[in-house]
Amino acid sequence: MSEPRGLGSAALVRLVAAREISARVRDKNFIISSIVILVLLLGTLGLQVALGSGEEQTRVGVVGDVSALGPAMEAQGQALDVDVAVVELDDEAAARTAIADGDVDGVLVDQASAAPRLLVEQSAGGPLQAVVQGAVAQLALADQLAQAGVTSLEIPEVAVTALDPEADANGQRVVVAIIGVGVLYGLLILFGQFVAQGVVEEKASRVVELLLATMKPWQLLAGKILGLGVLGLAQIVTIAAIGVGGALAFDLVDIPGELIGTALSVVLWFVLGYAFYAAIFAVAASLVSRQEDLGTVVMPTTLVLVVAFIVGIQASAEPDGALAVITSYVPGLSPLVMPVRQAAGEVALWEMGLAVVLMLVAVGVIVRLGGRVYAGALLRTSGKTKIREALRADRL
Repeated sequence: MSEPRGLGSAALVRLVAAREISARVRDKNFIISSIVILVLLLGTLGLQVALGSGEEQTRVGVVGDVSALGPAMEAQGQALDVDVAVVELDDEAAARTAIADGDVDGVLVDQASAAPRLLVEQSAGGPLQAVVQGAVAQLALADQLAQAGVTSLEIPEVAVTALDPEADANGQRVVVAIIGVGVLYGLLILFGQFVAQGVVEEKASRVVELLLATMKPWQLLAGKILGLGVLGLAQIVTIAAIGVGGALAFDLVDIPGELIGTALSVVLWFVLGYAFYAAIFAVAASLVSRQEDLGTVVMPTTLVLVVAFIVGIQASAEPDGALAVITSYVPGLSPLVMPVRQAAGEVALWEMGLAVVLMLVAVGVIVRLGGRVYAGALLRTSGKTKIREALRADRL
């Protein structure tokens, strides 16, 4: 089979790739899936912003002088990790009006008496009572000590020792990795299906016969994988950019460097995962000639992706467990497991290198062997073709 004059293999591959990109960007399934993914991502960011902004300030009113009670209540709020604002009011009537209008959560009256009262609308829920009671007790204790002649106390400062100071950072990385792996899982299935459907459509319409009259099967396969791969890469980079940009803009993370690193890791693993699975989906699709039979041949590959996703989620809880460690090296599973292991725990550089090398070797084997099956089965348009028959036809 000769190549068109003036066009080498690279040019033919680029032509097929451009054709795939042009066809898919106009495909309604691709457009709808892209919109759905972006809506889910923006919805997740919006939910996080809403949850983060849901921490209301506790506003406490005080009838009378707040020079002593104000700092005491604010100190109690800091101890309880509560934002406390103290409002000075003139009398009990003003206090009742402020509560009715929702200006304050509660008001302390009769602060100088032996029985101070806390006025609230219904109940002193949340941290309100703890803040007021702690401040009143603190001032009462200081007053009683002063009356007893004790003017100062030496109170030792408690030193805080964090057993896991990186816990919050690790948690944020894991959440980002899980979201990223979820997107990666969805895109691998989506673009794998695009590859498979394209192969079957070309076989059913006999377009493939025209294509193979001008190029070799491996060039057609390479162009198809490359074109959709570029499209998928552009989509996951866009999703990552929007996700990272939104998280940083709304101050949802404390570790921007780690967030960007985790997002880049997911994007790089997508490249390897897509090369692996796209070749398998294309080869599997070449064995059938009808869309009705497509689900049967791609089901095993889809199940492998499901297993990889489940193991990846499990790895967030036990990144050093035997299952997570072993599967992070297994080609096909590693793209969905290793990013989570990296985020949830310490992964040595040699472990990353080994997983990447094994994945590259597997991609090479799949592309080489799959290319032979693809070439042998592509022109068989009647019924299902067995892999052995396709390999035998390729030798002829």
